[in-house]
Amino acid sequence: MSELFYDAAPNATRVAPARETERRYPDKPAEVSLFGTCVVDLFFPEAGLDAIRLLEQQGVRVHFPQQQSCCGQPAWTSGYREEARAVALAQLDLLDDGRPVVVPSGSCAGMFRHHYRELFAEEPDNLRRAEELAERTFELTEFLLKVCKVQLVDRGEKHKIALHTSCTARREMNTHLHARELLAQLDNVERIDHDHESECCGFGGTFSVRMPDISGAMVLDKTTALRESGAAEAISADCGCLMNINGVLEKQQQTFRGRHLASFLWERCGGEQ
Repeated sequence: MSELFYDAAPNATRVAPARETERRYPDKPAEVSLFGTCVVDLFFPEAGLDAIRLLEQQGVRVHFPQQQSCCGQPAWTSGYREEARAVALAQLDLLDDGRPVVVPSGSCAGMFRHHYRELFAEEPDNLRRAEELAERTFELTEFLLKVCKVQLVDRGEKHKIALHTSCTARREMNTHLHARELLAQLDNVERIDHDHESECCGFGGTFSVRMPDISGAMVLDKTTALRESGAAEAISADCGCLMNINGVLEKQQQTFRGRHLASFLWERCGGEQ
């Protein structure tokens, strides 16, 4: 079902993503680079700042390379291989410093970890660099849980939330499992299961532009399930989905909204309201 809504590049060689459950994790580093993603930068800057605060709270110094741009995923999944290669090459050059790269988005982290290998499959030197970057790339919740081994202390009041995880983040980075495990550490937070959690919100990058009617029906199902779940708000680790879900909720004139997991965790565990 999920593959139906994945805009695979028509000229790409499909390579099955590695099982992230088998990944070997390093000790907590002193420094990391944050790849903020273009959606976080343009639409959810507070999520990027809260991600930095969470990492600093764990004693990790965060670098933010100012020249970073897109990971190349929109061009890649739309079949524009050369355009995606140019964008990806710029990120390879920028992040070629040996530091772990933390990404507050499972889909963008998945682009680094899995699809740069495909993109540079016929370029030995760049393929080596892509493979090295892949091993240094971690989605934010994964890094907090598996590398920092964070133990969260919940300072908030009792609260009910519903979790949304993007299709790509689930398949390629196991973000749904990492998010659930982090949320389970919060004593006063109840995660409400809803029957549409594993379903696509209809965004799918360029899918929502090319198939607006289907996309609209899908996000209507998603927002209805979230509102009827009994949760006070929706939490997600992917801002592309949040942009789509919140946009429809606003159009529906609903007060229910979605928030990035980084901001939610920072608020609950010592951050400012």
